[in-house]
Amino acid sequence: MKRTIIDTSSLELEEKVVAIKRVTKVVKGGRNMRFSALVVVGDGNGHVGAGLGKAAEIPEAIRKGKEDAMKKLVTVALDENSSITHDFTGKFGGASVLLKRSPEGTGVIAGGPARSVCELAGIKNIRTKSLGSNNKQNVVLATIEALSQLKTPEEVARLRGKSVENIRA
Repeated sequence: MKRTIIDTSSLELEEKVVAIKRVTKVVKGGRNMRFSALVVVGDGNGHVGAGLGKAAEIPEAIRKGKEDAMKKLVTVALDENSSITHDFTGKFGGASVLLKRSPEGTGVIAGGPARSVCELAGIKNIRTKSLGSNNKQNVVLATIEALSQLKTPEEVARLRGKSVENIRA
């Protein structure tokens, strides 16, 4: 996965909490309760990231998750109709997410975790299918993996040493 360092100070990031879990550690004196929060952040303009925060209180777990997500921002290649540039399947753990390019007016057709990532990335037209595991954390990370691997037609043309017109034909 290609990660470039993105200056988050200039971005207006929105956050969305995808999942909050109560986790328990059994110790000698009883049970330790903590919370784990999966948070997705994005600017709605081609930048998105996900992070995990764990703490004794829910707001603190969400804050830590947001900080973690801001460190892991990726850039997404979008086309002229606010869709992705080509179809792609992202894999993370047991989860696979199929992302399909869609024409204008389709909207975001996606399940809960993948929908959060697509909306915060600024994608307006896309179809997705979650395959394999339904674990929310793995589905979110598989979606981000797929979005980070997308290439623009210009990048593909440069890699192949051809013009953009030859690639699209």
